[in-house]
Amino acid sequence: MEVPSIVWTLTIAGIVALLVFDFFFHVRKAHTPTLKESGTWSAIYVGLALVFGLGVLFFGGSKMGTEYFAGYVTEKALSVDNLFVFLIIMSSFKVPRADQQKVLLFGIVFSLLARTGFIFLGAALINSFAWVFYIFGLILLVTAGNLLKPDNHDDDDSETLVVRLAKKFLPASEHFDGDKLFTQVDGKKVLTPMLLVMVAIGATDILFALDSIPAIFGLTQNVFIVFTATAFSLMGLRQLFFLIDELLDRLIYLSYGLAAILGFIGVKLILHALHENNLPFINDGEHVNVVEISTGTSLSVILGVLAVTIVGSVLSPKGKAKAMVSGAKRHATTYVDLNYETDMAERERIFDKLVHEEQELKKLPEKYKRLIRNETQFMNLIRQAHAEHDQALERASER
Repeated sequence: MEVPSIVWTLTIAGIVALLVFDFFFHVRKAHTPTLKESGTWSAIYVGLALVFGLGVLFFGGSKMGTEYFAGYVTEKALSVDNLFVFLIIMSSFKVPRADQQKVLLFGIVFSLLARTGFIFLGAALINSFAWVFYIFGLILLVTAGNLLKPDNHDDDDSETLVVRLAKKFLPASEHFDGDKLFTQVDGKKVLTPMLLVMVAIGATDILFALDSIPAIFGLTQNVFIVFTATAFSLMGLRQLFFLIDELLDRLIYLSYGLAAILGFIGVKLILHALHENNLPFINDGEHVNVVEISTGTSLSVILGVLAVTIVGSVLSPKGKAKAMVSGAKRHATTYVDLNYETDMAERERIFDKLVHEEQELKKLPEKYKRLIRNETQFMNLIRQAHAEHDQALERASER
């Protein structure tokens, strides 16, 4: 179905307006969003995506509507997986909590621009070369295999390659200067870590696009649906980060679920490539009679896999244990680093979480306590946080 130019124009204008609104009303003034704020706006953005999908269903028909929802759910799941990497990057650079919103919004805007470019490039390639479906399918199968590697999102491992390259080739000042990209050190203008974070996030977004765009093209070749499903999956990602960053470590089976989804779509793409085949060394350049998977079936498989993955992760004792270990380490590090969070009420909230996680860790069976890596370093960090808290209480009592 050909989408009129006026619909394209209004859709793009609406998306840009939402991004501008997000910046001026939420991100421009640095602050740490509350759970209520994050939850409310996450629900609003998901609601907007669903309403838009209903509009597509009503005006475009059941095929377009089903393709939109299948694409949106897939891209949203992939964006949640991307949050793991964003968390690692911002932890590596110790981005102050209040400034993380601006970093995330930049990442969303850059990702939207990068993916839009990939979308139109992919559409041009598909229209000209049917064999591109083979390439897209193989990319997704390779990505699915990589997701099955153990400790795929283990932040106790070394920094990501992008972070290491940014630190090596873009030397910057040791400390942040608010949200400025440049600062003065000894009378010289130098980069700040904020610029390095944005470079790392931007480069990572490009890598993410190489996986997500082939995935959604495996569900639909309608460029309008590909663009809008991708855009709406990115909208609200900033709020979602602050809403579920405490729960990310619980989703221990998410990478397996995504591997199954990407593998499924990869197979779907290759079957479609065989059906449209014109390569001379495959079936003498003739189409191959294969079973093609419908979009409705794809949507059912995607929703089913995600449901099993999320429920299994939430109910998993290992997932709960891993979340407690990672949470205690992250909250202790956050509390000790005064540059990370200076608001005393927020620091007290972080410390209360740390105490709760310590209590839960003591209840863990011995086999789960092995999840604590470098236990001596871990315990020293916990003790340092308690010492910092005791000193803060003493200073408060003296006033």
